[in-house]
Amino acid sequence: MPYILLTAGTAIPGGNAAYIIAWIGIFLMVALSGIGSAWGTVIGGSATIAAMKKRDDIFANCMILSALPGTQGLYGFGAFFILKDFITPDMTMITAAAIFGAGLISGFTNLISAYWQSRIVANGIESIGNGNNVFSNTLILAVYPELYAIIAFAACFLISGAL
Repeated sequence: MPYILLTAGTAIPGGNAAYIIAWIGIFLMVALSGIGSAWGTVIGGSATIAAMKKRDDIFANCMILSALPGTQGLYGFGAFFILKDFITPDMTMITAAAIFGAGLISGFTNLISAYWQSRIVANGIESIGNGNNVFSNTLILAVYPELYAIIAFAACFLISGAL
């Protein structure tokens, strides 16, 4: 069984620390992005159900708005595919730190942007339910938090290019 030397005289089974740190970064990236998307789509979906109690003809527009926070989970999943091939049992700690950092950047940015995007779309959906024609405006405003998720995805791509 392979062992790793963590500090002088301390060894643990299971591979090297860099390998473990990199995978923790990847796990955080995918998990936090997915949590943000799940959370965000539930908020949007709940707003849709509430608004449809007033107007049952708005489902298509509300569904589109409700789905927007789901994209952040896709960005985290896409970044996984960009970075996974750099993770090897003999990787350096610098590579592991870069992947861990990319995981934190992507995971937390996607979590936070999905949540706040869902707040924007939920307010728009509520307004649509009240009879206001704000679908286009809500869609435009919901793109703002999305931009930061895209920037985080681009950062993962740029980090992979430096590895």
